Amino acid sequence: GFSYANKVNFEISTNNIWPDHVGQFKTNTALLYDNDLSEVKAWGRSALAEKPSRRRPQKSNNSTHVELFKLHLGDIPDDEKPVLPENLHYKQAITDYLRELVPAEFSEKAKGIMRGCIYNAELIETPNSPNLQFTTEPEAAAIYCIDTLKECYEFPVGKSFLLVDCGGGTIDLTTRRLLKGNRLGEITERTGGFYGSSYVDREFINFIKRIVGSSALRLLQKNHYSQFQYMIQEFCRLVKTVFTGSKDFRTFELDFNELCPAIKQYVQEPLKNQLVEDDWIIDVDFYTVKAMFDPVINQIINLISLQLNNAHNDCAAIYLVGGFSESKYLQTRIRSTFNYIPNILVPKDPVTAIARGAVQYGLNMKTIKTRVLKYSYGVKLAFEWRPGDPPERRTPKGRIFKFHQMATRGTTVEVDQEFSEVFVPFTKKQQIRTYRIYVTRKSFGTYCDEPGMRFLGGLKIDSQNTSHGMKRPVLFSLRFGKMEIDAIAIDQLKIHHRCISATPPHDGEVRYDHGFLRFFGITQDPETNDYIMVTELAPYMDIRNLLHQNFFDLSWCDKLYWLRNIADPEILEDTFKAADKIIPSLDTSFTVHPDASYKSRLLNFEGVFD
Repeated sequence: GFSYANKVNFEISTNNIWPDHVGQFKTNTALLYDNDLSEVKAWGRSALAEKPSRRRPQKSNNSTHVELFKLHLGDIPDDEKPVLPENLHYKQAITDYLRELVPAEFSEKAKGIMRGCIYNAELIETPNSPNLQFTTEPEAAAIYCIDTLKECYEFPVGKSFLLVDCGGGTIDLTTRRLLKGNRLGEITERTGGFYGSSYVDREFINFIKRIVGSSALRLLQKNHYSQFQYMIQEFCRLVKTVFTGSKDFRTFELDFNELCPAIKQYVQEPLKNQLVEDDWIIDVDFYTVKAMFDPVINQIINLISLQLNNAHNDCAAIYLVGGFSESKYLQTRIRSTFNYIPNILVPKDPVTAIARGAVQYGLNMKTIKTRVLKYSYGVKLAFEWRPGDPPERRTPKGRIFKFHQMATRGTTVEVDQEFSEVFVPFTKKQQIRTYRIYVTRKSFGTYCDEPGMRFLGGLKIDSQNTSHGMKRPVLFSLRFGKMEIDAIAIDQLKIHHRCISATPPHDGEVRYDHGFLRFFGITQDPETNDYIMVTELAPYMDIRNLLHQNFFDLSWCDKLYWLRNIADPEILEDTFKAADKIIPSLDTSFTVHPDASYKSRLLNFEGVFD
């Protein structure tokens, strides 16, 4: 689903009009292709279910259905991911879906893939467009909850609440603290799992499989997918959404003749005899439905307990959002298990909480003050091999590659906070320096190929002139807080600034962010002897120390010469043009402030250089 707002009046609206159905805030992540996968015939709910017709003959599929392909972005075993047609990649399915509709928390890699798909769907003009911003579903829901919490009762500043987002495919949990100015701070690491309401549907399918047999169900899905989906949607409408956990539940009669008559031709003996005897009607009673819910709800309760333990049970409220949170049985189980929490709340329209909260975040991104890192981050570096290091990891040149950690899982970070270190070349003649960024869910890592370690992205620094030897420091930073991580490297000799996304979305393509330059002064490059503009400063030193440690001293003649150039607007303009060539990767223009004065009040240059 989606919500939207105008930046002028801030009124948020949520869409509830979809092809073939009106009044619901969400639709299915599904597509209906023609047989050769060249054209999308339908999307959303329309791509799945079709009520069987007694007039039309029951034909086999002449189309290809795909659904739940978004789960391919999640970190789940391959055998649990939805099966897609052999010639259809999940990225193509996501792109096709986005062309029809602009749609949990995903990894940095998944966000890079999503950004690439959105760009391919022509919804943004450039891959790095700032018009596309990400937030997590729990974060968006938490933003939405701020006003709702205050409507229910006086929620004090400084108190925390647990946000439980129960969606169709996933559950996500986060504990937030309400800060001054209606801002939010994250106080525990986000957790979650693939335990959404679609897993109740999976249990229902397993129940049907036991009744009709695996072969019959497989052939029904293959040849009459619309009828298969219609049966599931009727189960959801008549059973799943109304089940409260009360024993007065009325047994549901599932009539195959009405819901999916095509299955009758595929059922084999001896199962067929029993179904014929029962007139192709089966009973779905209270205990059967409860058994479909309990495995999923038990997992959700375990995750809530874990989050409350991490927050030392210091939560004034639990807030349930997402489509599955509408389940009365889920609400009852949570309230019964956590009855010591004073307030367990469900908004009026829990399905829209995420979409509306995401719009609120887009309107005011300053709402989020802090986040907690879910991973440990670092770079792969070469060190000298020493006794005690694994012999098999020693390279022919006597080195060993290790994970150099820069940020630790569980750390609370401010928005746009940077973790920086200065690296020098490994050898005096090293020209290419590559920084490969890795992440792990562990608090600490040692090697980049150990279990749980994943490659995130890379950054390359090219320094062909090695005359300055080891004295070529690079300031390397990881900027956190935003939903997408930036890796920044500043060559402190060239004062050369590059900024790329941590996860290149297009085959490792390096991307540059262009911006304004801050001008700190002019100095001489020891590698080329060219005079260059100082545009970046290391955060730990002032310009005097920076120049003293990394650049040759300028003679008085040099200084007078450049002061004269600064005093002459025409020469100054030429200097800017030269600087534009010195730093070509920035691909930017240099402008002069109209109020700037370039005349020296202390020196008279007339005749000095004659």
